[in-house]
Order: sequence, then C-alpha cells, then structure tokens
Amino acid sequence: MEMVEFLKEMLIVLGRIITILPLLLFITIFMGKRAIGQLPIFDFLIIVTLGAVVGADIADPSIKHLPTAVAIIGLGVLQRVVANWKISNRKIGRFITFEPTVIIQDGKLLNKNLKSIRYSIDNILQMLREKNVFDMNEVETAIIESNGSLSVLKKPQKNTVTLEDMNIVKTTSTISYPVIVEGTIYSEILNEFSLNEAWINQQLSDQGIHNIKDVFFASINNSHALHITLKDERGLTIPPIKH
Repeated sequence: MEMVEFLKEMLIVLGRIITILPLLLFITIFMGKRAIGQLPIFDFLIIVTLGAVVGADIADPSIKHLPTAVAIIGLGVLQRVVANWKISNRKIGRFITFEPTVIIQDGKLLNKNLKSIRYSIDNILQMLREKNVFDMNEVETAIIESNGSLSVLKKPQKNTVTLEDMNIVKTTSTISYPVIVEGTIYSEILNEFSLNEAWINQQLSDQGIHNIKDVFFASINNSHALHITLKDERGLTIPPIKH
C-alpha cells in the first residue's frame, strides 16, 4: 500500500514537471531578454520568487497545482507591467533599482563608494581582470552598474594601439600586484620582488604618507612603481553618472 502511494506521488511530481516547465518557459520569454540577461534588482526578485513557487509545487504534491500556475502567470504579468512603467516613467525606474556607483577614478579606488555597495577590493580586482585590466592605474573611471556588473573606461594613453590606428601592434602589457590592502602589507609580494618593508615605508614617506594605516590599497608593477590609494582620497573629480 505504501509503495502504491509512493508511486502515485512520484507520478504527480513528474506530471507537474511536464506541465509547469513549459508554462515557466513561456512566462520567461514573455518577460523578455532583459529579465534573463541583465537581472536588475526587481527582475532578480521575480526570478527568485518564480523559482521558489515552482520548486515548492514540484517537490510537495500536497500543494494545489492550479494556484501555482496562476501565481506564475501573475508574476510574469507583474514583471512586464513594471518593466513598461520603468520605460515610461524614469522616477519609477530609479525607485526600484540601484544607481550606478563610481568605484575607481583616475586609477584611485573610492573607499566610501566601495563600502556603500559592500564590494571588497578582491571583488573589484577580479572584475577588472575579467575586463582584461591588470593594472588599476590604467583606469580612468570604473562603474558598478545597477545590475552589479563592472564598466571600465581606460585612460586614453592606456588604450591598446591597433593596426587601424597607427599600423602598430602593442607588444607590451602591464600587470600590478596588491602589496598593501587596507593598511596591511603583503610581505610575500615584496619578497617576490626582492624588496622589504623598509623599502615600501621609504616609498610612502617620499609621497608624504607617514602612517601605513592611511593606505587603502597599493599595488606594485614589474618596474617597482608603487601606485597608492588612500582611505580618504581628496581632490578627485567624480563624474555624475546616473541612470
């Protein structure tokens, strides 16, 4: 008897998978490519809710199937309505999504902006590498977009020279390594360059920095050039990037 009940529940689960996935596919297509590819915050919440509703329906045969289908359709229609509102009314769009945040300006990390969006230095370094940027000093402006992705504008002199530009191919590249992160020296990086803490302290002193705790981030390249960002950088002109 228990085996019969078990098989019955399994058939219900399989039947729900067969019926609910085509509906979910249709609703996802109905919501549009933007909901799939970019996932702004509201669309992300819709996707998460859809997953929770569908997952509960499939896993628990005691949940009624028809209300689940209605919930899926309702969520899809709500997302489409809100997407149209965002297009027609910019105020609504700004209210339900994040503003883009400038996190690097003139090669300097903006400490306060990073803290406000809860991104770590490691997050930013990884995202820069994914953009083929291995030296932060090459960056004029970097922005965390509303969907969490990174946009990078390189300094003009750091853009790769192409055959179309000057019939020359750039043959050298730069890479820098973090040597100070939030006031802590990475001794192993210094050792790789046959340098020591006395050298880095002298470099900081030469630049008018007498307390290493004032350094938010510093990197060194193969030429032993030290690039420093202070915890409280001043004098930077931040572009007014908005939606």
